[in-house]
Amino acid sequence: MPDGQGQVASKADLLLIHANELVTIAGKGRQPVTGNALADPVIIKDGAMAVKDGLISAVGSTDDILRQYAPGADTVVVNALGKTVIPGFVDPHTHAVYAGSREAELAKKLSGVSYLDILKQGGGILSTVKATRAASAQELYRQSRARIRRMIAHGTTTVEIKSGYGLNDVDEMKQLQVANRLAQMEPINVVNTFMAAHAWPEEFRDNHEGYVRLIISMIPEVAALGTVRYCDVFFEEGVFDVAQSRRILQAAKICGLTPKVHADEINDLGGAALAAEIGAVSAEHLLKAGDDGLRKMAAAGTVAVLLPGTAFSLMTGAYARARDMIAMGVPVALATDCNPGSSPTEAMPMVLNLAAFAMRMTPSEALIAATLNAAHAVGLADRVGSLEPGKQADFVVLDMPNHLHLFYHFGTNPVEKVFFKGAQVCHNVNIFGEESSC
Repeated sequence: MPDGQGQVASKADLLLIHANELVTIAGKGRQPVTGNALADPVIIKDGAMAVKDGLISAVGSTDDILRQYAPGADTVVVNALGKTVIPGFVDPHTHAVYAGSREAELAKKLSGVSYLDILKQGGGILSTVKATRAASAQELYRQSRARIRRMIAHGTTTVEIKSGYGLNDVDEMKQLQVANRLAQMEPINVVNTFMAAHAWPEEFRDNHEGYVRLIISMIPEVAALGTVRYCDVFFEEGVFDVAQSRRILQAAKICGLTPKVHADEINDLGGAALAAEIGAVSAEHLLKAGDDGLRKMAAAGTVAVLLPGTAFSLMTGAYARARDMIAMGVPVALATDCNPGSSPTEAMPMVLNLAAFAMRMTPSEALIAATLNAAHAVGLADRVGSLEPGKQADFVVLDMPNHLHLFYHFGTNPVEKVFFKGAQVCHNVNIFGEESSC
């Protein structure tokens, strides 16, 4: 149909209009956002967006978009009046494929038993390894799918999933195959990471060299799947040391897998520096990372993936030094670390609350860290993480008048609707009795 100037308006499959705030995080370039640029999430008042074939066609004010795009008979129109619209959350560090749970460990933690002591007692990761090995692929898929759907209900549209609860060739592959199935069956982008270097399995408790060799022997088969992008190592006291971590990650690079590192979570052993040295896309946790390692990460452009939910759950009293990292120019991202022991949550909104209250990140810093910077941490920033033409139409409608409420109003799920590739995939229940369709 012609517009007021006689031009023919373009067609769209979906038009989102009248968002009180459309938080685009647009125009940030091809590198992770650092420093002062984190203060500007790029907000359009009375914002609108046009979507065609699952991709964003245009973003602007409602008046501008409606001049360019006329609703047709088949156009879905989403009126976001009074709402805030943000990019779908990107959760760049999870262990979401596992069997069982570890609620019994909570009493031990509350009585002061440390994470590493629980691991030495046969609990922790090793407890989940037993349950995951015992589960069939179908049962593992069933339990993991429930977690993925809770993630989607809390606004996550992209998730990284690590293996690491198999700790042998058969069960590590089972985890990766379940993650692949989730990617095929659920409305969410899934990025796979191989992490057999997560703990020492019982059968290799006294033969660490043998297990390192087994991991390295598994890497070519994992890479041949074509669906695994990263290789991660738990570099920490009592787990994998610097020499073992370097050997595994170098072997992964040879086979085309990009390194990631669980670094300096419990002790400062130089994990941040190792991540920068070996060309890791990200170093994750970093509660104890020192200034030297952080400066090296800043110089290398290595993303710091911070996991405040883990610090909260472990009750260590220490959180990652987000303010120092931002001041140093380190790219900062946020993630849930969804796992059965140290961070049993799927809720990115809670992670943002903790980022603000426990790490003193501002709302704009935390929002960019949980979207565009998180997308950089999993290599998908060209597709997701911001609302810009050409990117995938993954976005969330928040039942809030502005993005500040996402941080101010904690303890609830603010997500009203979730869209994946331009299709609505979740509508959460609210106090007026609307039924959830997640």
